[in-house]
Amino acid sequence: MLSRAGAEPAPPRREAGGGAGQRPLAGGGGSLIPPAHILNAPTKLMKEQGYGAGYQYDHDAEDGFSGQDYFPEDMKRPVLYRPVARGFERELKKRLDYFTNLRLRRGPKG
Repeated sequence: MLSRAGAEPAPPRREAGGGAGQRPLAGGGGSLIPPAHILNAPTKLMKEQGYGAGYQYDHDAEDGFSGQDYFPEDMKRPVLYRPVARGFERELKKRLDYFTNLRLRRGPKG
């Protein structure tokens, strides 16, 4: 199938809603709570309970990347995107690998 008057092949169609790989992520964990460091603490009580404590601002971190995990503690970090080895996706894969390696060097929770 060609797009834009035959300029290049159209990308393969994907399943609506992000594909089958994301369905277990959206519906499989129930209502897991995000880590406290990412939660806003607008009240004194919330600050006392540790909301927002330990948050690391990416721009203050070495390399501009804190590596913090924003997924619930009981949830393994999912892989939501796997770029293919062609076109610009090759560059995206390099970037994803770079950030994955930074995260691993800094520890599992950033």
